[in-house]
Amino acid sequence: MKSSTIDPLEVAYYDRLAQQWWDRQGKFWPLHRLNELRVKYLKNAICLHFGRFPGNPTPLAGLSVLDIGCGGGILSESMASLGASVKGIDVVEKSINVARQHSRQNNLSIDYDLVTVEALVSAGERFDVVLNMEVVEHVADLPAFISSCNQLLTEDGIMFIATINRNPLSWLVAIVGAEYILGWLPRGTHSWRKFVKPAELQEMLAADRLSVTAITGVSVNPFNRRFSLSRRSAVNYMLSATRARN
Repeated sequence: MKSSTIDPLEVAYYDRLAQQWWDRQGKFWPLHRLNELRVKYLKNAICLHFGRFPGNPTPLAGLSVLDIGCGGGILSESMASLGASVKGIDVVEKSINVARQHSRQNNLSIDYDLVTVEALVSAGERFDVVLNMEVVEHVADLPAFISSCNQLLTEDGIMFIATINRNPLSWLVAIVGAEYILGWLPRGTHSWRKFVKPAELQEMLAADRLSVTAITGVSVNPFNRRFSLSRRSAVNYMLSATRARN
């Protein structure tokens, strides 16, 4: 479990919150609301990439999906419900235990593991879809982390990254607004210096022949707390990337 990409402070923070993952009215309500939006986005993008019909009951059947930083399993369960073979990994043991228990209660077969991306690379594992959602802004060594994630993707696979841009507006909205004024997130959830610009991710992906194929902003209405896709990526954004063919 020892790895240079793990931030011990981040692990301790989420360890304290682990039991609240499935409380839709609790501290993780933004993730539950966001999950409704991103599952639809991911399903359509994955189906487009692999030539699937998103209207099928289980359009992701036969595809292997890795959910990095799965937490309590919110996104992992959604992907499994769409038919995918899902592996969820995290470095917080309490979160993994919560995810395992919840998936059993919902009769979902999901492979949860307390393991790092580096260990998966060493084991030679590869996946059709790699999900890096709200994770990259919490790691200690981002270039090393992205490099490992790149190696976990099959040659014709697709990776998704969701994170927060780094600029004065993101500091104002994601930290001052969400954590201190509105109280939507616990104070200390994010560190502005760890926010990542799209161009920085693009450079790290390109090192392993991965090209960004799409990018979309994500916005939230402060009055009804609903998330939606946006043309503006100044704060929250999601991108997809595939490996360039020779």
